[in-house]
Amino acid sequence: MIDAHHHLWDPDLGYSWLDAPELTAIRRPFTADDLRAELGAHGVSRTVLVEGGCCRAGEVPRHLAIAAATPEIAGVVAWADLTDPHLATTLAGYRTLPGADKLVGIRDQVQGRADADFLDTAEAHAGLAAIAASGLAFDLVVRVDQLPAAARAAAAHPDLRFVLDHLGKPRISAGAAGLAEWRTAIAPLAACGNATAKLSGLVTEADWGRWSVADLRPYVAAAIEAFGADRLMFGSDWPVCTTAASYGQVLTALRAALPTETTDTEREAIFGTTARTTYRLEA
Repeated sequence: MIDAHHHLWDPDLGYSWLDAPELTAIRRPFTADDLRAELGAHGVSRTVLVEGGCCRAGEVPRHLAIAAATPEIAGVVAWADLTDPHLATTLAGYRTLPGADKLVGIRDQVQGRADADFLDTAEAHAGLAAIAASGLAFDLVVRVDQLPAAARAAAAHPDLRFVLDHLGKPRISAGAAGLAEWRTAIAPLAACGNATAKLSGLVTEADWGRWSVADLRPYVAAAIEAFGADRLMFGSDWPVCTTAASYGQVLTALRAALPTETTDTEREAIFGTTARTTYRLEA
């Protein structure tokens, strides 16, 4: 089993978003040893470590070094600024760092950009082209209103593997209205064969204190209908998920939210095969 999305951080090294009052419980260091305890308890053998919103170049060598020392971490999605005019050189520099053999993807904090159409800009397209040329995947962490531009970007760069984090952050807590707007917004991206998506981060888009599997089920079913199981992957979004659910609760909830007709082959894709092929993880 592969967890395609988790984080590790030390707040003292620059994660200002953790200063929000509602995040007090996760405003502490989360280490590889903490991660291993969760993996061992729940039968997860490999993971993908994703940049954690530090948005500083210094996070990249730290994460690669952690991955090099942690066999369970099979890949790292590192931070980079899509608007960096020297992004190709930046990525080449990442390739020289210790542990760079585990570098599998790049992510920019697009969700933090006010412009819903940021991914339509010339600067963003130049950055995406540089990532495509590097052979790395690009993780999309976007809001629902940014999904249309994400779809246009995926269509414009068919040689780049796009990975949608958290299903595009649907407003699950908004009920039927949130589901309707998300279903409309997700369809064009799902139609792009070079786009995959993570069944991750859903409990924190629902009501943290009162969510249920029933809240998640329509999104999981719609994602399978739109992408197909072979373009979906499980991600815990640990430790962010712990604001609403434990690692085990997230995993159990996703299993329960899958349609009853989901086949064993489809489950294997969601819980391992898709992540392995999309991120080109070593067998």
